[in-house]
Parts: sequence; C-alpha cells; structure tokens
Amino acid sequence: MRINHSLTGSMVALITPMFEDGSVDFGALEALVEFHIDAGTRAIISMGTTGESATLNHTEHVEVMRKTVEFSKGRISIIAGTGANSTTEAITLTKAAKEIGADACLLVTPYYNKPTQEGLYQHYKAIAEAVDIDQILYNVPGRTAVDLSVETAVRLSSIDNIIGIKDATGDLAVAKALIDQCPDDFLLYSGDDATAVEFILMGGHGGISVSANVAPKAVSDAYNAAMNGDQNSAETINSTLIGLHQHLFIESNPIPVKWALFKMKKCEGGIRLPLTKLSQEAQVVLEQDLLSLGVI
Repeated sequence: MRINHSLTGSMVALITPMFEDGSVDFGALEALVEFHIDAGTRAIISMGTTGESATLNHTEHVEVMRKTVEFSKGRISIIAGTGANSTTEAITLTKAAKEIGADACLLVTPYYNKPTQEGLYQHYKAIAEAVDIDQILYNVPGRTAVDLSVETAVRLSSIDNIIGIKDATGDLAVAKALIDQCPDDFLLYSGDDATAVEFILMGGHGGISVSANVAPKAVSDAYNAAMNGDQNSAETINSTLIGLHQHLFIESNPIPVKWALFKMKKCEGGIRLPLTKLSQEAQVVLEQDLLSLGVI
C-alpha cells in the first residue's frame, strides 16, 4: 500500500433496490447502507453501473444519491456516480452530488459517442474545473466502447481534484502501467472482482466491487490483507469468492447481484427494463455460490 487516504480498501458498487413495479425501495436502501457499515465496507458507490444509473431519470438519480448520503450519517464515505456521455449532463449531475454532500464522484467515460483521447481529456478537465469536488475516472471499455488510455489517465492525474481511477479492464498489464506511471498520490482502484486482489497486491489502493454487495466482510478482509502485503491471507480469503466473482457476471450486471440480494432477503426482486430477472438456469448456478458462502 503506497498511500494513506480514507478512500481505500473495499468499496461497494451498490445496487438500487426496487419494488416489483420498478420504483425505488428507499427502506431497503437504508438497510443496505447499514449492512455495509456493519461489515466494514469503506465506501459506497451510489448510482454507478450496478445501481442501474442508465434507467433512472435525472430526478430519481439525484434522489437516490441524496438518500444514500442521508442514510450514511457521515459514517461511511459516499461516492456518487455522475458520469454521462454529455459533458454538460455530467457537470449537472456532479454539481448535484456536491450539493447533497457526496464525498467524491465517479465518472464513467462517455459511452456510445466514442470520443478521441483528446476529447476524453477535455471532457474530464471541463468537469473538474466546473465542480470543486474530488473526482475519480472510470474506465470500462467492455461497456462503453471507448478506452481511456494510460497516457490520458496520467495526463489527467495532474488536475488537482481528479484523485484517482477505477480501472475495470481486468487487464493487469494496464494496472501495472497505471501503478508505474501515475503519481504516488493518485488513487488506483480495481473495477474487476476477479483480478482485484492481484491488482491491490501489485500496488493498487482498493477495489470497487460488485461481489461486496453479497459478501462485504470477506471482500473487505481480502482487500485489507492485500493492502497490508499479506498475500497468503488475501488469496486464501479470495479463493472462497472465486465462484461468486465469476457468476455475478453470468448475465449482465446487475441482473445476477440483484437476484442474489433478493435471495438473501435484502431487497425485493424489482429491476428495470431492458434488464430482466435472472434466468432459471443461471439461478441454479449462483444459488450454489450463495449456499457455499452461507449467506442463504
């Protein structure tokens, strides 16, 4: 571990719990916040990919962020997902996150419209200059069809309130390049559960995890061990989670994780179209992971 910062360790990419009709279940959201505080999760990401940000309108998006901050009562850091493929929209959401008291923002690369590396640089620079809040870059080319290069990330790292990057490529060569080339005080997070422990052992500062929705204490313990250089403990704990890491992506995220939390009685089964409920075949596979972890 190369840095002393509050935003390190296990951070959960939180689901947005919904009733069967697709409306947000704020009671379940409050209970999930408590669940993660009790389990030792270091931060909650509200309204990221796993939170179904793509299918909530602007008013709902801001309200879920606001309620998550309210429920936290300052006991856990809240990182708001405010990325968009329109720079002006991302600025509007980021301003809203600052106003409601979020600790930082996570901004996915602009998806679908496929900007150049210079366009990505100018996009993030404009948001950082427009809103005085800590901001974290988020690269997930498998979803966005655009890949933020290491060179562009390094260039952006010189902007004071751009404090880190979530790298969800799953490519440890990219992780090594970021670790080698970014400033020592730039936070480096894995966004890929399957490779997160190895990423942290290489010098990363934590991970933003889908698996932490289901097994927050185990994920936290594995990441903490890795940050402390205890490879044996980190890998031993993580070995119990390998099936979960894999099968939470058996269908598009967050379809499997929402079903898992429904089985754990943490939320109702609601999910918004065009996402659908987990198929029966996939349920059989994921249920075995939940049983082996003792969460159902």
